[in-house]
Amino acid sequence: MTDIEIARNTKLEKIVDIAKKINIDEDYIEQYGKYKAKISNKIFEKIGNNKCGKLILVTAMSPTPLGEGKTTISIAVADGLQKIGKKSILALREPSLGPVFGIKGGATGGGKVQIAPMEDINLHFTGDIHAMTSANNLLSAMIDNHIYFGNELGFDKVVWKRCMDLNDRQLRQVNTGLSGEKKIVPREDKFDITVASEIMAIVCLSENLEDLKQRLGNIIIGYTKTQEPIYVKQLKAEGAMAVLLKDALKPNLVQTLEHTPAIVHGGPFANIAHGCNSIIATKMALKLSDYVITEAGFGADLGAEKFLDIKCRKTGLNPDAVVLVATIKAIKYHGGIEKEKIQEENIEGLERGIDNLYRHIDNLKNKFGLNVIVALNRFLSDTEKEIEFLKEKLKEKDVELSLVEGWAKGGEGATDIANKIVNLVEKTKKLKYTYNDNDSIKEKILKVATKIYGAKNVEYSEEADKEIEKIEKLGYSNLPVCIAKTQYSFSDDPKNLECNNDYNIHVRNVELKSGAGFIVVLAGKIMTMPGLPKKPAAESINIDEKGEIIGIF
Repeated sequence: MTDIEIARNTKLEKIVDIAKKINIDEDYIEQYGKYKAKISNKIFEKIGNNKCGKLILVTAMSPTPLGEGKTTISIAVADGLQKIGKKSILALREPSLGPVFGIKGGATGGGKVQIAPMEDINLHFTGDIHAMTSANNLLSAMIDNHIYFGNELGFDKVVWKRCMDLNDRQLRQVNTGLSGEKKIVPREDKFDITVASEIMAIVCLSENLEDLKQRLGNIIIGYTKTQEPIYVKQLKAEGAMAVLLKDALKPNLVQTLEHTPAIVHGGPFANIAHGCNSIIATKMALKLSDYVITEAGFGADLGAEKFLDIKCRKTGLNPDAVVLVATIKAIKYHGGIEKEKIQEENIEGLERGIDNLYRHIDNLKNKFGLNVIVALNRFLSDTEKEIEFLKEKLKEKDVELSLVEGWAKGGEGATDIANKIVNLVEKTKKLKYTYNDNDSIKEKILKVATKIYGAKNVEYSEEADKEIEKIEKLGYSNLPVCIAKTQYSFSDDPKNLECNNDYNIHVRNVELKSGAGFIVVLAGKIMTMPGLPKKPAAESINIDEKGEIIGIF
C-alpha cells in the first residue's frame, strides 16, 4: 500500500481525545474538523509551572536525492517511546507546498509511521503558511503605497521582498510597477518562498503576541539616501500584520497513526532559513510530556547547527540527546556509488562514504558536546553484512547505533532506540555554542565554516563585505548568523559530496533580519526561491471521482 492508503486505512482518534491524553481541556483547543485543532497559547497559564520533559533533537547526515527519512524516524521514536510506556509528544515543522508539488513530496513520514490527516497537513492544513504569505505581501503593498503617495519616509532602496509558498524560479528577479501610471515608480524586485520569509522566522521565534508585534515592528524594510534604515513600525504596519498572524501563532495539534500527540507548527527550511519549528510549540510540548521529539531540517550542519546556535541560544533550551539519522544508501552515495548501483552490497562504498557520518557525529558529540545516538533507517536492500560493518565502525567511535524499522513495523520497530534514548538522557550534557555573541560577524561565519563545515577559509564578494560593514555600523553585529547553503555537501558546492580536498566557503551576500534577530549569510549559489524539477510531483497529484486526493507521497 502507498503511504496515503496506509493513512486512510487507519482509524484516527478524535482530536479532543488526543488533547485529553496530554491534559488539554476542550477550553484550550479550537477544532478544525474532527482531527485537527489549534492550541490556545493561554494554556501556558495552566501548565507554566509544570516540570519540563526531556528534549530529543532528530537530525541527519547530509541528505541525498534518495531520501533518508528524518521525519519518519522522528515519528517512529515518538511511537516507540509510547510502546515502552513513556509519555511522548512530537514537535515538528509544517510542510511547505513548494516541496509537496516539487521534488521532495510530502513531509508527514511514511509507511506505518505518519502524522495524520496527511493530505490536510501536506496541503493547506490550518492556513498558517497562507497567513504568513498574506502578512508578508500586505507589507509589500503598504511599502509601495507609501512611496506612491509621496514617500514621506524617504525610501531610496526597498529591501523587503514579496513571497509565495510555491517553487517558481521565474520570480527570483522581477520588475514591478510597469503600468505606466503617473506616480508609480518602477523598480526591480524579488520573491522568496514563504518558508524563507522573515515573517516565518518571526512567527517561529516569537514567545507570545506582544513579542510577535515587537519583532514585526523591528523589521528593516528599506534605506534612505543617507543609508538610514526604515522600519515596519515607522510605516505603522505591524498591527495589521499581527492581525493576519494571530491564529498562525497558535500551534496545531494532530496525531500519529498510533495516536501519539503531535504538535506541528512553523516551517522554515534549513538550507535557506533557520530550519526549526516554533519556540512556542517546543516549550508547550516540554510542559505537556516527559519526552519531546523535535526535528531540525536537512543535515546536522544546517538544521541542527541553527537549532543549537540560534534557537537554543535564544531560549536556553538544551537537548538531552540527539538522534542522528543515517541510511546505508546515503553512506554509499557519499562514497561515490552511483544511484543505479546503490542497492547492491558494497562495503568499500560504505567505507569511503562513512566519513560524512563521522563528521556529523564529531560536530554533535565533540563540538556541541551533546549525547548522540545513530538511528539507522532500515531499507529492504540493506544487507546484514553492511549493517554489522556500520555497527562495528560506530563502536570504534563510542557511539551507539540502533536499527529502526518504523516504516514497516510502526512504533514496534523503534522500541530499541526508545529504550536506548531513555538511558542516554539520564545525564544531560551542557550545550557548547559554535561562537560567542560578541564575536564579529566574520568571526561567527568563519567559526561555523571551519568548525562545523570543515572549510579552510571564507571568501567574501564585494557586495557581502559592504553589507557586513553596514550591519556593523547599525549595531547588529551581536546577532547570530544563519548560513544559507546547499544541503547536499558540507561545502557550498552541491557536487562536492566527499569533501576530501581543501575548500573555502564563498559568501555571495548578507541580509540583516532585524525582526527575526539573525543575519542571513548567502553562500555559494543557493537561492531563496527554489525551482521545480523537470518532472515535478505536481504532475502525479490528482483528485478522483470520489473526491479523494491521490499522488501525494
